[in-house]
Amino acid sequence: MKGENRRKIKAFVDTLPFMRKRHRIAPPKLVGHSQWADFLEREFNKPGMRVLEIGSRVVTGANHRSRFAQADYVGFDFYPGENVDVVGDAHRLTEYFPTGEKFDLIFASAVFEHLHMPWVVAEEITKLLKVGGHVFVETHFSYIAHERPWNFYQFSDMGLRALFNTGLGYDLIDSGLSNPMAGFFTEQADRYLRYRPITELYCHSEILCRKREEVTGFDWRTLAADSVVDGTRYPPPGAAAGSSAD
Repeated sequence: MKGENRRKIKAFVDTLPFMRKRHRIAPPKLVGHSQWADFLEREFNKPGMRVLEIGSRVVTGANHRSRFAQADYVGFDFYPGENVDVVGDAHRLTEYFPTGEKFDLIFASAVFEHLHMPWVVAEEITKLLKVGGHVFVETHFSYIAHERPWNFYQFSDMGLRALFNTGLGYDLIDSGLSNPMAGFFTEQADRYLRYRPITELYCHSEILCRKREEVTGFDWRTLAADSVVDGTRYPPPGAAAGSSAD
């Protein structure tokens, strides 16, 4: 009990510098970490709806099949296992389904950080999605390295929007960052960084988009920068910048 109390006291003291911190980025209104499964079930668990989950294998105990009992649910994963109907590589997603097959909802949770070319998967998802269909992705913005060496990327909400962008035919419905975190550089960090607090960390990033139209001849190399993230630009010289450890 004494050891547990010491840990609690240390955890409290460690969090004091962040107690009054106001986080700059809001969580999604509809599909935050604690909301998205209920939202998707409410909107897409209906007769006639076709739902595809990428990364459906039960790894951490979550099985979403029961949430779509009234819909036509298909579970897709890289390995066979519980809750997997189709085994394959998401980078070649369309190869595992008949030509012309379409879905009303395609979603993935804790998958995109493990994809070595997520932009390719975004295109593959787009090909399988109906016009008017929705894509939902939740992944990590700030999280521990896990399942290495296949832990490639961490995404902000804007990073996910860059994947499912206007030029690819998507309208943004909801996005944001969930579950704020805080930390410190350790004594193993470079001397000038040691023990400095780190703010504006968020565990989860989420996005929900609607496919507005079919886009032909899409090419990442010719995509206009202004169409990637809703007309935004990299902050110009002199603009207020966020905290940096550069």
